[in-house]
Amino acid sequence: MKGFFDTIPAALDESAYLDGCTKWQTFTKITLPLSRPVLTYTVLTAFIGPWVDFIVASVIMKDNYNNYTIAVGLFQMLSRENVNQWYTAFTAGAVLVSIPIATLFILMQNNYVEGVTGGSVKG
Repeated sequence: MKGFFDTIPAALDESAYLDGCTKWQTFTKITLPLSRPVLTYTVLTAFIGPWVDFIVASVIMKDNYNNYTIAVGLFQMLSRENVNQWYTAFTAGAVLVSIPIATLFILMQNNYVEGVTGGSVKG
């Protein structure tokens, strides 16, 4: 993120100060709108990370079935002895887990694409 903030020209802040903006106004009117792509990326990765946490949780929880995370619980439904009994519950759980992630991504997609393509060479 620091690398992204370093690309925001300091001249914009300085000109806003000369025009009479306070530091808060400069932050809210210039810095935040320009940093929207990197903030979107951070929100998406911070939200998706805990949802897909599987390896660490499965190692720590081992056989403690009462405290499984969503990923570990869903994976246990697909074990050889449980797959016939729990497959429909697994698919329902997988869809329910994916809905918030997909919704968040769709809502923030314009900002994300803008940030990914913002530094590319066009033309």
